[in-house]
Amino acid sequence: MTSFAVILPAAGQSSRFGTRRKKPFVDLKGRAVWIRSLEAFVTRDDVAQALVVVAEADLEDFRDRFKANLPFLDVDVVVGGETRMDSVSNALKEIREEIDYVAVHDAARPLIADKWIDDVFSAAVEHGAAIPAVPISSTLKREGSDGTIETTVSRDRLWAAQTPQVVRRDLLIEAFAARGSLVATDEAQLVENLGHPVRLVQGSPMNIKITTQDDLEMARLLIRAVPQDDLLDRLHPFSEVDPKSVRENGIDFDQLSE
Repeated sequence: MTSFAVILPAAGQSSRFGTRRKKPFVDLKGRAVWIRSLEAFVTRDDVAQALVVVAEADLEDFRDRFKANLPFLDVDVVVGGETRMDSVSNALKEIREEIDYVAVHDAARPLIADKWIDDVFSAAVEHGAAIPAVPISSTLKREGSDGTIETTVSRDRLWAAQTPQVVRRDLLIEAFAARGSLVATDEAQLVENLGHPVRLVQGSPMNIKITTQDDLEMARLLIRAVPQDDLLDRLHPFSEVDPKSVRENGIDFDQLSE
């Protein structure tokens, strides 16, 4: 079986979120955002390793707050860097050699469905690198220096990139090694920099990234609309334990069984 590792960068500043608690660590319907972002991956048979990247300043609090969840999810904690790319690079060094593909998924993108993961994983295996994305439907305007519209930008063939961004492990390592002074905003850009094509896979507008408080409210409204398998069927330990023991391990059984 082709093996995947998933990296969740959660070391950003969350400067636009507007609260002291960073967006990946806030509650979303009973579970932290980063846990919701990860759980659809760790219950897959083809995902052999999971890593979450946390800022050094948050590390102690993170380990204490989520001490029950970390062993249950079987996730490694990695110290982040100054930028997203530095954080992903730190995690990439911890990926086991037997892993075939690496998926990088935003820790603040919790509304991810199994089918969307299936589609991008399959495309990555076929093409070496793939990302989910949605075609731009809104009219785009470029702002001038005086705050007025400078020009209308054609949306023809423009897509909004999402995650998980999935790349063959050796290709992603090569892309990071070759980045030099390139300031990339996602992993696909590094792969593009090598001249390797990245396959676009139709994503979903529901696969939103939480950046502001408004995004969090939108996620709360959308969460029941995201197509998901029954989580209880995918988390094998639940078939052998009762609700009391699940709660004692830091998992809200009532929320999971809704």
